[in-house]
Amino acid sequence: MPFPNVATVVGVTAGAACAVALTPFALSMAGFSAAGIAAGSVGAGMMSSAAAGSGGGVAAGSLVALLQSAGAAGLSAAATAGVASVGGAAGGLFGGAVGWLKRMRR
Repeated sequence: MPFPNVATVVGVTAGAACAVALTPFALSMAGFSAAGIAAGSVGAGMMSSAAAGSGGGVAAGSLVALLQSAGAAGLSAAATAGVASVGGAAGGLFGGAVGWLKRMRR
């Protein structure tokens, strides 16, 4: 198996690092914060839909509950690893595509 090209390696590294660094910002922008879910935010809409679907409350372990937990307390080690894995995979795909396009131009 040949060694991956430089663009792929850089893509994986940058994707993983950026995903971990930007996740708290993205959670905050969606309305999930330490103070709770911001009124009128995407998170508030998600919470309203989840509550309506489950009879008035948000179920423990649901997506809304997990996002609020991450927004309030930060990401756990397992969540950080998961976010880094997804970011690295996306960055690797992008880097691989860049490397492939460079080879095609030659």
